[in-house]
Amino acid sequence: MKTFPKPLTRAEEMHYLRSFKKGDIEAKRILIEKNMRLVAHIVKKYSYPEDQFEDLIQTGTIGLIKAVNSFDCDKGNRFATYAAKCIENEILMYFRNNKKRSRDVSIYGPIGIDKEGNEINLLDVFETFDDDIIEKLEEANTLNRLGELMNRVLTDREKTILEMRYGLGGYEEITQRETAAKLGISRSYVSRIEKKAIAKLSKGILK
Repeated sequence: MKTFPKPLTRAEEMHYLRSFKKGDIEAKRILIEKNMRLVAHIVKKYSYPEDQFEDLIQTGTIGLIKAVNSFDCDKGNRFATYAAKCIENEILMYFRNNKKRSRDVSIYGPIGIDKEGNEINLLDVFETFDDDIIEKLEEANTLNRLGELMNRVLTDREKTILEMRYGLGGYEEITQRETAAKLGISRSYVSRIEKKAIAKLSKGILK
């Protein structure tokens, strides 16, 4: 585990904060370096894969830099309290964006080619953004064909997980974690089954 410099005293912290506000860039560097222990402390509060630690440290550092840039020395607030909030906000944003990208991979990933040679993906199948009645009818037909394909190539568990994940078959769309909780299995297992099921649908559509 990486070790971080000893933090500044409150008096030292205020000295460097005021120096930075006067344009001392070296003071900013010291403030960031000496508060890296705070970043690491906050990162450790969260659950995450081991290989994400460095990414989260970098993300938390961005929050720390924002805190140094925006902290008002004259309001009487503790810098550590203010910085902790900025760091946590940045880390939470990282998790939200990662979650969104995780779903985008499966939703936007190509699963086949239409009759005109255009690439299609699951979002094309699951959603519509146009109220035109003809497109609604076409979507219904596509969903029917998707349902037939799911019944043909997926196991019951694979089908259930896709229905729960994407709001099909009368289910409300939920996250992998929520799906795992409902089925009594791990989130990583749900992820593996979901990817396998989508791969099966991809092959089925191309046949």
